[in-house]
Amino acid sequence: MTVAVTGASGQLGRLTVEALLREGATPVAVVRDASKVADLAERGVEVREASYDDPAALDRAFAGVDRVLLVSGNEFGSRVTQHTNVIRAAERAGVELLAYTSIPNTERNELILAQEHRGTEAVLDEASVPVVRLRNDWYWENYLNALGSAVESGVFYGAAGEGRVAGASRADYAEAAAKVLTTDGHGGRSYELGGAGLTYAELAQAISEASGKPVRYQDLPQADYAAALVRNGVPAGYAAALADADAGIAQGILDIDSADLEKLLGREARSAVEVFRAALS
Repeated sequence: MTVAVTGASGQLGRLTVEALLREGATPVAVVRDASKVADLAERGVEVREASYDDPAALDRAFAGVDRVLLVSGNEFGSRVTQHTNVIRAAERAGVELLAYTSIPNTERNELILAQEHRGTEAVLDEASVPVVRLRNDWYWENYLNALGSAVESGVFYGAAGEGRVAGASRADYAEAAAKVLTTDGHGGRSYELGGAGLTYAELAQAISEASGKPVRYQDLPQADYAAALVRNGVPAGYAAALADADAGIAQGILDIDSADLEKLLGREARSAVEVFRAALS
């Protein structure tokens, strides 16, 4: 089983390559810059250079592969076009399965961050190869940038109210992707992937447990939270998207009721406490 992983130099892509190796598959790491995965090449992983903007390079990258994981890109505003390039290259290669990392509740998800996923899934709906949608909920790692200040100040800030977010670790999403890519029966499926839902107050408790220091949650209005992110160096557009995501969490959009991740893993997902404790150590 040869599986091409796009964005393999990124955090999720690299972890998926590692998980595929554990599953006994033959991963092909597709990256823009081969030097960023030199360590994988030294371990025998085939590395092929291609960007999402280069159809010819994508054709070369997918030559002879059985399956493809399209890890969603991070160039906001260009992602539907870029993802379409990958989908078309997978079609030309005649792969037997194309997996895409999406976002939960895509059909009704109004988050800013969901719109390009919805556009990509519309392209997938018309694809000529079997596809599977891996609708990953929030990564617990998304909160690591705020971890240090929360521990130091004793306050974890957000704009999520009492809403819950069904997060999981990036490694668990990668392992689930590897399971899907190395087993059969997934074509046409949409997996809503996430762990146990936590409120932000409970996330503050998880930070406290991981650090051994008291941390409480302070809820802010959406606009105030976005402004606070900007003051702390987050670009304005991304700050607005993060605050919008918190507002969506307050409305329950990321509190999925699904056991898909646990079923794929064959175990419970790692807790937020485990992820935070590992980061702090």
